[in-house]
This record gives sequence, structure tokens and C-alpha cells, in this order.
Amino acid sequence: MLQPCKGFELILLFEKIHGISFRIQISVKEVLDTDVCLKLLFHLPVNYPSTLPDISVNSDQLTRAQCMDVKEKLLEQAKKHLSEPMVHDLILWVQQHLKEVIKQSAAVCNEKTTLSKGTEDGIWMLLLHLDHMRAKAKYVKTVEKWASNLRLTGRLMFMGKIILILLQGDRSSIKEYLILQKTSKIDVDSSGKKCKEKMMRILCETEVQSQHKRFQTFEVKEYSAPEELQKEFETAGLTTIFSEFVPPLLK
Repeated sequence: MLQPCKGFELILLFEKIHGISFRIQISVKEVLDTDVCLKLLFHLPVNYPSTLPDISVNSDQLTRAQCMDVKEKLLEQAKKHLSEPMVHDLILWVQQHLKEVIKQSAAVCNEKTTLSKGTEDGIWMLLLHLDHMRAKAKYVKTVEKWASNLRLTGRLMFMGKIILILLQGDRSSIKEYLILQKTSKIDVDSSGKKCKEKMMRILCETEVQSQHKRFQTFEVKEYSAPEELQKEFETAGLTTIFSEFVPPLLK
């Protein structure tokens, strides 16, 4: 029987012709002598269950690396249930096996720390939300210059009042971009004076996974409808990222 986190939570996030996304929050008992609350985001494509779902795992009690390991194990289990409904089975599986997944994750982490520090140089992805651009032309030109200098690819996306920056590249370059974005006088205030970006939010920062497609260039694009913006994310294999972070901005 599924064990809820102080009240079972199932939230429908986004439902379109491309599929359905929903979040399930559950509690796993007796893991590390405490309850672990897992937030599982599922995106079921239109041809599910013949196609595997996209899965995202989050928990305040687990590290990012542990959440990624849980996600990988869930996808491995999903492959065993291909062509049959699997969400309920996946939830039961993670409740029964979370403890051993966490132990394996810790062992792998310890092994990696004794090897090279190459993980810092892996390919990462960053999704930013900007509240506004008063000096749009200058702002856009600056973002394009930074992306080019740091060899970052991705998109600067405009859809109505929504402004998103999606970047891919070396983690060190991603970090350097964030420093530039936060410390440079990139925009102007209401009186026209140069000012720093104070209304930026980091929506997502994560390592690029096998299902994510790499952008070859950095482009500035405008979209006339949410469906066009969603398609951009789906084409890049980022359906789960879109479902989790973009719909709240559309409200």
C-alpha cells in the first residue's frame, strides 16, 4: 500500500496533446532511521505505455546525486514494464528499495572522490527566469556575447511576458555565466541608469542526461503561444523540465 507524506498528494501539472504530467508525493519509511519524503514527477507521452515516461525525483532529505540515482533505477525498472501501465509498480518499487539505492549511491560517491575531479567539468544545464528587460536590445546582445565567450549553447526565449534563458556547457562556464549575470550592470532601472540584474531566478541547474539533446548553437527565439515554447523543450528532450518549471509561470 502506498504511504503518503502526511496526506497523499497527486497534482496534475500539465495536460496537452503531447501527454500528461503529474506529481506524486510519497513517504518511504525506515530509511536512514527517518521518513524520506519523495516528490516524483511523471510525464506520460501520448503513446505511453509503449514509450517510457519521463521521471524527475526530488527530496529535501536526499542529495541531488541520490535523487539522480533513484531516477536512474526507476527508469531501469520502467524498461521492464514497457507496454504495460507502470506508475503504480514504480512507486511500490521505490518504497521497497530506496534504502539499498541510497547505500549504493553513497558507495559510488566515495569511489568518485578518490578518482579525478572531472565531474566539475561535465556538461551541465541551467534554466533561468528573468522578470523583465528594460533595455532589451543591449541586454540580448550582452547575453549572446557572454554565451559565445564561454562556449555555451542554448536559447534566450521570449513568450509574452515570460523570459527564459536555457544554457548548456561546461559546469565551470555555467558558474562563470551566473557570476556575470548577477554582478554586471546589464540592464537599466526606471530612470534609465545602468543596473544589475536583481529579479533573476534559477529554476533548474542540473547535469545533462542521456535523454537530453545538446544544443549546437545559442539562439534568441520568440514564441507566440505556450504550445510553441513547450515544443522547443520537448524537441530537446526536456519535457520533464518544462512540465515542472514553466507552467507555474504561465498562470
